[in-house]
Amino acid sequence: MDANPDLVLLNGEVLTVDAEFSAARALAITGGTVTAVGDTAEIRALAGPRTEVVDLRGRTALPGINDSHLHGCAFGVARPPLALDVGYPTVRSIADIQAAVKEAAAATPEGEWIRGYGWDPGYLAECKDADRMPDRADLDAVSPAHPVYLQDFTGHLTWANSRALELVGVDRDTVAPEGGVVHADGAGNPTGLLAERAQELVQGRLPAYTRAEVEQAIREAVAVLQREGITSFTEPGLGPGGKSLFAGAADQLTLDVYADLARAGDLGARVSVLLLLTGMGGSAAEIAAGLDSARIPADVDPRLLRVLGVKIFADGTPPNKTAWMHDEYEGGGFGCLCVHGAADALRARELNEMVRLAHVAGHQLGIHVTGDRALDAVVDALEAAQVEHPRDDPRHYVIHADLPGAQSLRKLAEHRFGANMNPAIKWTIVDMLEEMLGPERAAYQYPVRSAIEAGIPVTASSDAPVTYPNWRQGITAMLLRESKASGRTFGPEERVGLPDAVRAYTANAAWQDFAEDWKGSLEPGKAADVTVLDGCLTGLDPHDLPDVPVAMTVFDGRVVHSTEGM
Repeated sequence: MDANPDLVLLNGEVLTVDAEFSAARALAITGGTVTAVGDTAEIRALAGPRTEVVDLRGRTALPGINDSHLHGCAFGVARPPLALDVGYPTVRSIADIQAAVKEAAAATPEGEWIRGYGWDPGYLAECKDADRMPDRADLDAVSPAHPVYLQDFTGHLTWANSRALELVGVDRDTVAPEGGVVHADGAGNPTGLLAERAQELVQGRLPAYTRAEVEQAIREAVAVLQREGITSFTEPGLGPGGKSLFAGAADQLTLDVYADLARAGDLGARVSVLLLLTGMGGSAAEIAAGLDSARIPADVDPRLLRVLGVKIFADGTPPNKTAWMHDEYEGGGFGCLCVHGAADALRARELNEMVRLAHVAGHQLGIHVTGDRALDAVVDALEAAQVEHPRDDPRHYVIHADLPGAQSLRKLAEHRFGANMNPAIKWTIVDMLEEMLGPERAAYQYPVRSAIEAGIPVTASSDAPVTYPNWRQGITAMLLRESKASGRTFGPEERVGLPDAVRAYTANAAWQDFAEDWKGSLEPGKAADVTVLDGCLTGLDPHDLPDVPVAMTVFDGRVVHSTEGM
């Protein structure tokens, strides 16, 4: 080595996440690159008079965490001051939400919209032990003059008050758009709950976020991610199809702002992007038109911002009973594909063509799919596209992949397609899913071990703002498969060990990004993105891990977060 390193980390547990998952004691960083990994004496000897020396004192250093499915801008706009926080544990009842909305109404000019994000009926006291869901009347009682828009924690269900429904023209005669559900009461009147694409009925009337608000949201999100040790993430869907998704936080403007921040060297994270050419209920015609007109940022460092592919929504979510299932939900219903078409066969044909178009155009495909029947349809569509139009390593992947059957697992592995799963979502909702899917399917959900043993590259992600981007909680969920509400274990046979769990947030996520040759592990020549846990990861009880803070985050060789004592 010709020059002294800029930074050395000594006396720690350095998990390199190389092929052998080997551990070292220290590492050296020079000019944004890992330049040496070894024992403390060896690395200390490399330090010069200007080298910053950090004593880890037994803490664990691992590759910078890559949250491979995280809506960064949406996470930012879902937080105050851009929206009310109406999620657990901030609120635990409809009464709590009413209090927050009432306070906001008192401070907001009459007629202006009140927005909020994060509510979860599974944690609302009034909904836990009764056949009860939130209703527009709950919001009318505290905000009759302000239109109110509250999106649930999944992003797939909106709760609106009567003033909002009146403004957008939703009434008992409203026909839900394809791929959407307008919930109604026994008399046929809308309850205020709008699922999947029906959310667009309200979202399309919300005031658009300004460029300044989008930039503020991204900056605040990245600041949180740096504190969490996250140095890379995937924005899973930005573009014209995101105009109504997350109330516009996934629109083309968001991609443009990301590009501006990256060009200015002011982004603070590595961001991969999937283009969203059409939203829920989309069609092949919209995909074709979007492929012709997509605006992909130019003159941007691809190690900071890169558009990798296209996102498609195939179905909804199990909690909303909109995931397409082979067997009925408890209480009835199968869900369906949420693409254009009046019947299952027509929708399956449309999905195949949407996939084919994006595949032939040379894009990686990330497809939102949760139900077992929908997964079979998606995997068949991916396989058909690859067989009919062979490409070298397209790295398509299924997003969420809650309930893949054995045949789908085999096909994913055969074509080296990936699976992006959300262990913290399972931790959050599995007790509720047991009531909807029955104990066997709820236990099986997110079969990480089966997927890995089949040979599928598995990545793990938070899907923020659906869950908070705490990767330690995600690792714990993969190690224990316990639930948040009851603490019970669901599907212990699908537990994995620490190496597989860590790879899902580092090396495998780099593979998803086509970046495994330059990031995802702490080896000489790789990007100097490092996460330091304030403890020894291999010695921790997994139950304690979620609450262990991140002591330091190094991004591109620079310390961007450090706690007192580091």
